[in-house]
Amino acid sequence: MKLLLRTRTLDLTILALTVAAILSLGAVGGYTQFVIGLVAIWTILCVGLNVLFGLTGLVSLGQVGFFAIGAYAHAIQMQAGVSFWLALPLATALSAAVGALLAVPAVRMAGPFLAMVTIAFAFIVEHLAIEWRSLTGGQNGLMGFDMPGIFGFTFGETELIVLSIVLAGLSLLAYRALAASGWGMAMAALRDQEVAAGSLGFDPFVTKLTAFAIAAGAAGLAGGLFATLMQFIAPSNFMLSQSILFLFAVILGGAGTVLGPLAGAAIVVFLPEMLSGLAEYRLLFFGALLVAVLLIAPRGLVGTVAAFLPRYPDKTPPAPRDTVLEFIRPDTKSGLKVEGLGITFGGLKAVDGATFDARPGEVTAIIGPNGAGKTTLLNMVSGFYVPGAGRIETAGQDVAGWSMHATARLGVARTYQATRLFGALSAENNVIAGLPRGRPGAPFAALATTETRALARGLLALVGYAGDPGTPADDLPHVDRRLVEVARALALRPHVLLLDEPAAGLMQADKRALSEILRKLADRGIAVVLVEHDMEMVMGISDRIFAMDAGQPIAFDTPEAVRTNEKVIAAYLGEGTLDAPPRELDYVPGAMDRLITRKLCAGYGSADVLKEVDLRVGQGELVALLGANGAGKSTFLKTLSGLMAPTAGEIILEDQNIQGRPAHQIVERGLVLVPEGRQVFPDLTVAQNIELGAYKRKDQPDVSELEAILARFPRLRERMDSPAGLLSGGEQQMMAIARGLMAKPRLLLLDEPSLGLAPAMVEELYAILAELRDDGITILLVDQMATLALAVADRAYVLEQGRVVAQGSADELLGDEALIAAYLGGGTTEPDEIPMKEVVA
Repeated sequence: MKLLLRTRTLDLTILALTVAAILSLGAVGGYTQFVIGLVAIWTILCVGLNVLFGLTGLVSLGQVGFFAIGAYAHAIQMQAGVSFWLALPLATALSAAVGALLAVPAVRMAGPFLAMVTIAFAFIVEHLAIEWRSLTGGQNGLMGFDMPGIFGFTFGETELIVLSIVLAGLSLLAYRALAASGWGMAMAALRDQEVAAGSLGFDPFVTKLTAFAIAAGAAGLAGGLFATLMQFIAPSNFMLSQSILFLFAVILGGAGTVLGPLAGAAIVVFLPEMLSGLAEYRLLFFGALLVAVLLIAPRGLVGTVAAFLPRYPDKTPPAPRDTVLEFIRPDTKSGLKVEGLGITFGGLKAVDGATFDARPGEVTAIIGPNGAGKTTLLNMVSGFYVPGAGRIETAGQDVAGWSMHATARLGVARTYQATRLFGALSAENNVIAGLPRGRPGAPFAALATTETRALARGLLALVGYAGDPGTPADDLPHVDRRLVEVARALALRPHVLLLDEPAAGLMQADKRALSEILRKLADRGIAVVLVEHDMEMVMGISDRIFAMDAGQPIAFDTPEAVRTNEKVIAAYLGEGTLDAPPRELDYVPGAMDRLITRKLCAGYGSADVLKEVDLRVGQGELVALLGANGAGKSTFLKTLSGLMAPTAGEIILEDQNIQGRPAHQIVERGLVLVPEGRQVFPDLTVAQNIELGAYKRKDQPDVSELEAILARFPRLRERMDSPAGLLSGGEQQMMAIARGLMAKPRLLLLDEPSLGLAPAMVEELYAILAELRDDGITILLVDQMATLALAVADRAYVLEQGRVVAQGSADELLGDEALIAAYLGGGTTEPDEIPMKEVVA
């Protein structure tokens, strides 16, 4: 009801403003009337641009081109004797058609590339108007158009301005209705998260093309009115600077707001008239005003004012639980069957021969170490990637190669590793966006009705969301973002639900609640496919588990069988076949530890990842930090290096407390991180990448240092002048380590150095690490392959769910059951962490 009242209030406001503008014409002179008419025409154009930019997030600097097409098309028809009432809609339709045609190549681009395409279009239109003299009159332009008439009455300038004001009011009402419709929801979804919008069934291409056509059509309509009001048009009326001013008006008024185009148009049109003596400084003044608005009121004038207006929460109750459970019951008993699925990236087989099935009513987990191909597999099933081989069968269809939106419309929903919510939409509107299954419906029919809000709130309640459903998604804490994303996926009424690490960053109580939810969803007949690194959770709720390693399937069986499978254990811990050279001399602890952490805690938002981690690294020691994916290893290294701020605890580097210091100061003190994924500068040469490692050193590196580093990494010597982006993965990893050594580190942090490398390259790399160890370089090593790390380490710590669960010498830990339990579960379950299948069954 409150939503209906807000909508009616806005509609009445637009109606009142329209009537007030018409009445004001009787109180002002002819020139002021003319300026009011220009404001109305600008408002129409800016409403269309607001659909494209404010609602869909696409930047166009070519709107003046559509404005010109509408003006010339209307003027040419009028001179040919066509009725105003026919010429105006035909000019509008022509502009919209040209906009749709331009959108075909343009919407495949983004950001500055899209802007450049639209700028080029504006230049083309301007020069056509100049050169096509036989049609446009060239620089002389066109003039003398008949005024419209109706029932024998011929309009004067005032009546034409009234018509423009009425059309401006109707355009504002149309925008309000469009923004509240399924089409508006689709456009807003694309603006915030295009990939997630596709996974809800929205066709990105069709939606963007529609937005382009609407914006072009509105510009064409404004152009036709402009030509009639001015009674003269020439190329000088349609310069590129006009496009910039159109966009400026939308931003100034408030992009994405209903009344923003009106406010922006009024300021941009009226202000030069008020400051007519400074006309030559108009663009300079507008530029300064834009900078001020972006700094002070980034949501525009209307958006900023709206933020201060009181908001009354909608009290719509959630739909009954039984209604929601019946709603999510799949309309088909089909599960998912994958046969021989594979994909190759640049010659590398990311997934090869994946074969498994997910039955309705079961939770099927996909596990494997980093780089195993789990997310790539989900991306193929959901339509994000086109597989190079194999079949994906669901609902009686082979959907391999289908687009994301087509797959979603069939009933395959998914969530993501990093949540992809529509940040500007509320929690409940995120869920409502999924209800149409990608079919937006009528362009002006409201999607967020009392019924759909009740259903969305019921879905949120079902997954355990207890917050305010009206909270914008960008303001939600991490755990609530996870829950809202699951609820949004359920809004599609899927028969297959793909979940990519839904428990990442959640606390134990939240993981337990999520586990119960997933079991309940499976009990409703949904085939739940779960990619997750928390092995306690996986083993507790899964019916069957599909294990992968380096893109290859290695097991598909019950949790009990997979937990003890030798191939699975080897995939997580390594084969244990690395022939790393032993220390030439036994390690003797120095007088002082190089690094000490005491009760170190860190996390993301309200989710704690590290929980009172105590660790020490001695001078000249190589210490390994082990644990499953999601245990907190990389978070620990980021916290040490200043890329994350700790929430509690101490970090002591050689008697200096460094927690909370910025990363560049920590590097100056000698703690250097070689990050996961190498993080090279691809366009710089190998030599330049290595030299950047010395950037924060107080002294200048000499040639002998570089020679010593190249002696360790002879592969790099012959590639010093090559761009780093052309190196192989192993060579890039060597270069990243060389860059770290160039900083003369007191402590070198290595994050997953073996990730994605071929076995021969891994052996060569670890031989180099052993040399660094023997040369007295202090190293803290994180690697997913535990046996590799233990082969070169002096000591090791094992992390599980952010806590240290085991520590000792490398030899002691190599056969420790706690190590296997940390990777595959089963050994450290706390008393309140009962396996979920036993709880829910």
